[in-house]
Amino acid sequence: MNSSSAAENSAKAEAVETRLSGYDLLLHPALNKGTAFTEEERDAFALHGLLPPHVGNLEDQLERRMKAFDCETNSFDRYNFMRNLQDSNETLFYALITGNVEKFLPIVYTPTVGEGCQRFSETWLKPRGLFISYPNKKRIDQMLADPRYDKVRCIVVSDGERILGLGDQGAGGMGIPIGKMALYTALAGVHPEHCLPVLLDVGTDNEERLKDPIYIGWRNKRVRGQEYDDFVEAFVSAVKRRWPHILLQWEDFAGSNANRLLERYRDRLCTFNDDIQGTAAVATATVLGAVQATGIPMKEQRIGFLGFGSAGIGIANLLLAAMKEDGLSEEDAHKQFYPVDRYGLILTGQAGLRPDQVRYARKKSDLEGWTLSGSEQISLADVARNAKLTVLIGVSSQAGAFTEEIVREMAKHTDRPAIFPLSNPTSKSEATPADLTKWTNGRALIGTGSPFPPAEINGKTVEFSQTNNSYIFPGLALGILTSKAKHVSDAMIMAAAKALAALSPTLKNKEASLLPPITDSRKVSLPVAEAVGKQAIAEGLAGVADEKSFEAELREYVWEPVYRPYVRLNN
Repeated sequence: MNSSSAAENSAKAEAVETRLSGYDLLLHPALNKGTAFTEEERDAFALHGLLPPHVGNLEDQLERRMKAFDCETNSFDRYNFMRNLQDSNETLFYALITGNVEKFLPIVYTPTVGEGCQRFSETWLKPRGLFISYPNKKRIDQMLADPRYDKVRCIVVSDGERILGLGDQGAGGMGIPIGKMALYTALAGVHPEHCLPVLLDVGTDNEERLKDPIYIGWRNKRVRGQEYDDFVEAFVSAVKRRWPHILLQWEDFAGSNANRLLERYRDRLCTFNDDIQGTAAVATATVLGAVQATGIPMKEQRIGFLGFGSAGIGIANLLLAAMKEDGLSEEDAHKQFYPVDRYGLILTGQAGLRPDQVRYARKKSDLEGWTLSGSEQISLADVARNAKLTVLIGVSSQAGAFTEEIVREMAKHTDRPAIFPLSNPTSKSEATPADLTKWTNGRALIGTGSPFPPAEINGKTVEFSQTNNSYIFPGLALGILTSKAKHVSDAMIMAAAKALAALSPTLKNKEASLLPPITDSRKVSLPVAEAVGKQAIAEGLAGVADEKSFEAELREYVWEPVYRPYVRLNN
């Protein structure tokens, strides 16, 4: 944003009224403008002497912070730099991100946020969001009652048990709700004061954390079973009492709880699980982009999975719905899926299957004529050789699991194999896009969960699509909030996926990336929000009267990171 446009936006902005002054004003991250306070504001709010005499503007500060950011020597220090900036000046923090999404997204979100969670205890300085620990279960209403939360409209909550592909991080998992909420604002314009990150601290089974003398969480083994369920119920009930129309996003819960909690609460309040539904939407959009690039209809795609927990099943469910929309019966659609988990291809009668896995289990009769490697388990290599996959999706957190043998086998049977190693962070990716490109002689259509640098292939620079949930969940939240949706339906998730697929560059160029560039993330959120809100209206789930009212609400709602004039209220 240039100086004239920022000044114009600031001039149009409604004035901020506050009783805070002096240090109290400068220490409030939502209100602090630093050197951008005008002379008149410095007079009115007793800021002379607390600020250097230079009166600047947002553009000056952006240049200064960018230089300081670039002086940091590694990604974690840059992550910490941005977290400290967020806790001192939110407007400047968001202006930096929105001005250069591609540069800052990998720092404030995946992959660097993973290390931020692992090292959360050594860097925590200022309160942001709420830590609701098990010993405080009787104080939840009291904690939520603080007037500072009166304007909250959306919550991202985690219990820290399955942080990315890194596992149980206990209280350090708070880095994920903080990061997700930051993207609500940076990529969709949800006002920061409407966002509340929450960590349900029910202990941790991570021995490294429990033995760490500086660990900031509740030093106890994880609470499980009925005690855990009762605690979550107490939290949800308190949230519903405090904010009857809240949007609650579940984040990084272990597979044993993720689906179960979503199903339990999805009809009681407006809620979704990004690991299940957001991942499903962005993966489905990417597959639809591959359909456009290859010309192979959705109903003819043969889809393999490595990893078939909550995320894999969520993706499969949405892709199954897309196949049914393309004309397949439910029974025939199921035959297009080949889920591989830790015990190989999932088969009917296998011990230990979850109910949501059973519906995708393959019958042994489906495998007649297959040539197998001879082991008891049917491996991903066996599946690639016999099923002639057109799409391969990885949500296993097994680095390097998409081997050269598997990828080359897949490429024998389809001209343009679509391969999506989606596990985060980068260290957990099933393959690097450079290797996938090399092993398929440049024919693979690739989407990754975390950002990877371009690769030089046969003298040509190749960019890789980042199949990142950040394309979906900010716009999904924006559409839910502005349509005042009562619940989040499966059709609303599909609407988000289709809206993203409609922006795929493959519609104009079959050789292009499957998804828009990550730099366009903020632009993507608006059409996703429009599609979600209109679907909510069509299903009778919206609190707005009609599409015209929704569109007006959407236009008025989006927050921009610009400084506004301040007016002091008398105490």
